Amino acid sequence: MAAQVLTVSQVSAQQGHDACARDVTRFCRAHMNDGDSAVLGCLKQHRARLSRACDKVLTDNGQ
Repeated sequence: MAAQVLTVSQVSAQQGHDACARDVTRFCRAHMNDGDSAVLGCLKQHRARLSRACDKVLTDNGQ
């Protein structure tokens, strides 16, 4: 059995997903099947209403 090795970016992406999952469901459900860039754009449009954790993920990733 091979061990799965996660890169720093994969771990960061998973943490970002976890932090923003509720916000995506709440504000961007209609864009969930439109791809990551559509969801990101939606999150940015709702920036003032996002959870602190999701806002921090966006800020930490230059968004």
